[in-house]
Amino acid sequence: MILSDRTIIKMLEEKTLTVTPLEKGQIQPASVDIRLGSTFGIVEDLPTGIVTLDEEIKYKTIETDRYILLPGQFVLASTMEYISLPDNLTAFVEGRSSLGRMGLFIQNAGWVDPGFSGEITLELFNANRCAIELKARRRVGQLVFAEMDAPALDPYRGKYQGQRGATGTRVHLDSDR
Repeated sequence: MILSDRTIIKMLEEKTLTVTPLEKGQIQPASVDIRLGSTFGIVEDLPTGIVTLDEEIKYKTIETDRYILLPGQFVLASTMEYISLPDNLTAFVEGRSSLGRMGLFIQNAGWVDPGFSGEITLELFNANRCAIELKARRRVGQLVFAEMDAPALDPYRGKYQGQRGATGTRVHLDSDR
């Protein structure tokens, strides 16, 4: 079941759900707006020119309130908001349609597991032929919350728990290599 604004407000007041910092205007009828943070991460060039899943990938981290995303460029970004989900709640990250119409693709693998706490790392891609100016504190998407039928047996406690800033992949730490 998708949570309504009424339920979201109640959970925020009870502190069973945390979204901080949060302004009242961010709460929508069935979601909470998320804003762009000021941390961006760019994959550093490799001598081989090949990124593998088995080796750690290095990122250049940039702290700025304004970032120019070039055509065809990919960058990691973080949300301003730090969220904490209870073990019976999951969230979907959705980009804003008005930004998608500019050619800005916003993704984070789309899913936030129950039990997750941290800033959300977003993957941004410019599919436009023109550069796109990104500004910190600007609304870029929304979180849609869904209540599960029961608390998760094994809530998220993984390698991205507690992340802050644009956090690069940690796929090289996976045990299923």
